[in-house]
Amino acid sequence: MTVTRPSPRPYVLATAGIAGLSMLWYLVYRVFGLGPSVPAYFAAPLASATGAVAVLALLRWVPLEPAARTFWRLILVLETTVAIGRGINAGYAVVAYPDPPRTPPAFALFSVVGMIAAIVAICLVPLGRISRADRRKRFLDRCIAFYGCATLLWFAALGPLLDADEPWPLRAKLMVGLALLMSALGISRVAYVPGGPVDRAAVRLVACSGLATAAYAMLAAHAGHHVGVVGQSVLLPLGPVLIVLAVARQWRYTGAVQKREAWLPYLAVVAVDVPLVLTVFGPMGWPGRIVVLMAVFVTLLASLRQLLAYRENQRLIAAQIAAQEQLRWDATHDALTGVANRSLFRDRLALALEADPATVIMVDLDDFKTVNDSLGHNVGDDLLVAVAAVLTEAVGRDGIVARLGGDEFAVLIDDPAVESDAVLGRIGAVLSSSLSEHRLLMHASAGVATAPAGTPLDHLLRDADTALYSAKQRGKDNWVRFAPGMERPVVADAQLGADLRRGLEAGEFRVVYQPLVDLHLNRVIGVEALVRWQHPTRGVVSPADFIPAAERTGLIVPLGRFVLRETCRQAAQWLAEFGPEVLQKAGPNVSARQLHDPDFVDDVRAALADSGLPGELLVLELTESAVLRGQQVSRALHELHDMGVRLALDDFGTGESSLSLLRAFPASIVKLDKSFVDGIELDDDGTPEAAARQAVARAVIQMAGALDLDTVAEGIENEEQAERLRRLGYSLGQGFHLAEPMSPAEVGAMLAGQRVADAA
Repeated sequence: MTVTRPSPRPYVLATAGIAGLSMLWYLVYRVFGLGPSVPAYFAAPLASATGAVAVLALLRWVPLEPAARTFWRLILVLETTVAIGRGINAGYAVVAYPDPPRTPPAFALFSVVGMIAAIVAICLVPLGRISRADRRKRFLDRCIAFYGCATLLWFAALGPLLDADEPWPLRAKLMVGLALLMSALGISRVAYVPGGPVDRAAVRLVACSGLATAAYAMLAAHAGHHVGVVGQSVLLPLGPVLIVLAVARQWRYTGAVQKREAWLPYLAVVAVDVPLVLTVFGPMGWPGRIVVLMAVFVTLLASLRQLLAYRENQRLIAAQIAAQEQLRWDATHDALTGVANRSLFRDRLALALEADPATVIMVDLDDFKTVNDSLGHNVGDDLLVAVAAVLTEAVGRDGIVARLGGDEFAVLIDDPAVESDAVLGRIGAVLSSSLSEHRLLMHASAGVATAPAGTPLDHLLRDADTALYSAKQRGKDNWVRFAPGMERPVVADAQLGADLRRGLEAGEFRVVYQPLVDLHLNRVIGVEALVRWQHPTRGVVSPADFIPAAERTGLIVPLGRFVLRETCRQAAQWLAEFGPEVLQKAGPNVSARQLHDPDFVDDVRAALADSGLPGELLVLELTESAVLRGQQVSRALHELHDMGVRLALDDFGTGESSLSLLRAFPASIVKLDKSFVDGIELDDDGTPEAAARQAVARAVIQMAGALDLDTVAEGIENEEQAERLRRLGYSLGQGFHLAEPMSPAEVGAMLAGQRVADAA
């Protein structure tokens, strides 16, 4: 059965009702003088007893954390002991009537115990986790607030009470002093409770409950003992009312973090000024001197707090300046290498071109992508850092080095007296030595452009880029100075790239097939797929023109995907039409860029699945440069091999590591490069070149036989070449003598003719 938690409202109404009725009684008593004064002493114990019941209900019905439960148990001790003490005082009032009762010792004892319990409760309120520096500042703030409140309460209540003409017993003075201490501690401490198990407003209300006793003491100190009726009936019942309101706050507390009241120390300093001014312009007794001393002490604490704040502000300002400098550096410098970035380079170039001629040197590392692919990006990053360092050292004060992105650097020479050729020479010298901790030997290409003052910076950068492009076209480790007209091939290449994308979307590419022929039977046993571009205005564009552009722009990936899918589809169609024995190989070419595409293996798998072509009939033709591209490529090739797809090593024999490559590369076919077939029929002329061609051709066929690999001779142009290759042991060949690239319909007609011949 679910038990509904009651509301604290009845306790609030009961306590407020007791205090209200007591005030009403006092009003009637004061105006009309009716009845005895004894009822004045019963409101305070009744209100405190109701407060104790409210705290008991809170402890029973509201789930509290251990720290909060300890706090409210101590407040229960406060209310219980005060209720008992005030009840004893009420009994003394009945016995002593009509004389005013003197404070009984038991009343003082119970009240002192309750006040001490409240002080302990306030001191135990958790302040949260804060740093050591914040803890010192908070301590100073609390001291300022405490002594400020204590000065005001001393001046208004305790000082006059101690210095009153009418003597007060020591126990009364002790009770008042503890009540004031409880109030000052609570008010100063609660402002620094950011949130926790005890509601901050509840702590404040508990602390302020002691002010009821302080107000009674202040009134008695100035007016004498005869004000006991008003104190007992009007002032003292207000303390339990505040306690019950605190219970109500805790009852509904959600644990939300509250903003720290940073204004309290400043208010305390202002509060100290009030008794200080009144003391200075009034009679200066010993309580007044204490006021002055406490005011001086509070001022010293405030000054010390301001000194700490000043030092902290100075640290914050210094940290902010350092952060701004770091942000400014980050915004204008490359994060990896520390040299200027593109933004700063453009700003300095624009400034230089306003007054003087300027020279820009674009430097681009050759084959940097190979380093990343084969050795990893960490090694590549180390290499870039090393290149930036040696460039900075080589350029010195003659220019500014910047990294524009990737492996592209730029040097700005803004002093007309500096010879750019000399700077280029120093750059070439430092780049020709091994770099970074990995001792890598790199080459770089450079483009140089100079422009007079007033030239738009984008024009100068474009000219330097054009010169760099021209240097790259000439091969590795070159530098070119820009000359007028040099930009035309670059523009044409850019236009070709745009046309490529449009042509792919418009379906202007088609696949032709060059047959692979059995040299002994003179029959087609496979095809190599080749792509052609039928441009709407330029006609047929040579693959030698558009394939490099497709590589540079990345369009080789979608173009290769198209050739792959079309080859699989067409080969499957021929198999369905002419029978499963008609083709043994269907081979599209694959570029290095495709092998780096993470989706390439999935593309092959999807093309086979969609077309229904058996995987063992698909032969992917790759060059040695494509295969030597790192671990990602190696994983892709082995995964394709495991799928049953065969791999052919194209242009075999032209690379530097052809033989060792076959040990790690899962090849099924090697294709002898055309350069070793050209002129092989002339091997009997006795020249060294003829002997070398025949030796390479013989070595390849012998090695392939030892490794159980198929061999294909490429570029057969006449029957004499075919005959010589047959004698060397070659059984498969390609070339214009055997069959030129042809359309799918022409290949189909050839296959149909073979089937008729086979049937005959």
